[in-house]
Amino acid sequence: KVRGPLNIARPVQGWPVIVQAGASEAGRQLAAETAEMIFAAGGSLEAARSFYADVKGRMKALGRNPDHLKVLPGAFVVVGDTVEEARAKRLKLDSLVHYDSAIASLSVSLGTDASRFDPDAPLPDIPESNASKSARERLIESSRRDGLTVRQLAQRVGGFAGSAFVGTPRTIADEMEEWLETEACDGFNVMFPFLPQGLDDFVDRVVPELQARGIFRREYEGTTLRENLGLPRPENRFFPSAG
Repeated sequence: KVRGPLNIARPVQGWPVIVQAGASEAGRQLAAETAEMIFAAGGSLEAARSFYADVKGRMKALGRNPDHLKVLPGAFVVVGDTVEEARAKRLKLDSLVHYDSAIASLSVSLGTDASRFDPDAPLPDIPESNASKSARERLIESSRRDGLTVRQLAQRVGGFAGSAFVGTPRTIADEMEEWLETEACDGFNVMFPFLPQGLDDFVDRVVPELQARGIFRREYEGTTLRENLGLPRPENRFFPSAG
């Protein structure tokens, strides 16, 4: 609370986009009630579709338009001339993560001391904890799905543990198109393994593939994030429209 008018300038966008992150029960409900964009954690395509349907369904139940919230998972993109080359790049990146740092990050995410596990064995059963439930479940699922050892899982967590699109420009575009068409997301928060080359690879090689399929714009229609996300501007409740 302040006395008198707020002594800062009105932001150029007028009404910043409300962004939520987190996939717990409470996080999903908060997003359905208040958010306009979700920075989602990603994971498997099936898990992303389930999350998308759940949050959009909650919005309908609350009387909100599901189109007024955009689900944008983080997408870690590694581009290669061949799929094998791209996978080798990803493995090289993961191998550069220092194990002590990686195992500490994994311990935080799992809510248990992972340093006591055999690093070259599969992840054992993990007891319940007060750690982020969605992150914990996602890591356990990925370790089982991809057959990762504790060391490999730790290196992935120390690097990037979310949704990874690793391949050629065409195969990456194929995957992204599938996510969009099967309602696993409304778009992506694209993340790069290194800069500036990772950004250049995506812009110069993947974006043209997406544009050719009609799933990436060629021009920005608006001047604000809200406009370019296609989100309506909320009515100012302090200054209702006349009539």
